[in-house]
Amino acid sequence: MLTREIMLLLFPDSAAFTDVHLDSLQSVAARRQINTPRRLAAFLSQVGHESAGFSLMLENLNYSAQGLAATWGNRFAQTDAAGNYVQVMEDGRLRRVPNAEAEKIQRKPQVIANRVYSERLGNGDASTGDGWRYRGRGLIQITGKTNYRHCSLDLFGDERLLATPQLLEEGRWAIESAGWYWHWRQVNALAEGDDFSRVTQAINGGLNGHAQRADVFQKALRLLD
Repeated sequence: MLTREIMLLLFPDSAAFTDVHLDSLQSVAARRQINTPRRLAAFLSQVGHESAGFSLMLENLNYSAQGLAATWGNRFAQTDAAGNYVQVMEDGRLRRVPNAEAEKIQRKPQVIANRVYSERLGNGDASTGDGWRYRGRGLIQITGKTNYRHCSLDLFGDERLLATPQLLEEGRWAIESAGWYWHWRQVNALAEGDDFSRVTQAINGGLNGHAQRADVFQKALRLLD
């Protein structure tokens, strides 16, 4: 069973969130059948990572040019004649070199959101503002107009999240939306498998931060078993 002590051992800075919302976390986990040690450990590791230890309910898009190149290389990194990323060694690591667009829009979160999320996930083009309006929110960072619509229909029986997407920044709905997405993507079954990378891919769409997620998963599993 998920307890305050376990939450604080896994996420030491989560006391303020845990003290208010632990009951909701327990309730959502029960209703979405996140009810085995592996399922609960996987859920905590993923939502904890996506929300920066239960501290952020809204996606931070204040990227530097280097951050843009690292995160969306196909859009914001320089390439050579063969199509390979141009990289330089900095502090012992190879880093992609930002392109001119990355330099132009860095540290402009609204512009970045409308650029990277345009004409994806049910969003319109950049001029509609959908990328910014439906940027990541909640414990699991629900992103894109289509996901907001599906989530809204499940949680409320209507499309209110399209008009008031900021509801997912509130504790209760941040948790409920994470439970919905977990259930919708059938992640319980993946959590019971042997390949934890498939859980990360189902939540993140890639493997960003996978090593950190996996570490928390193993620690949570030991605490919950």
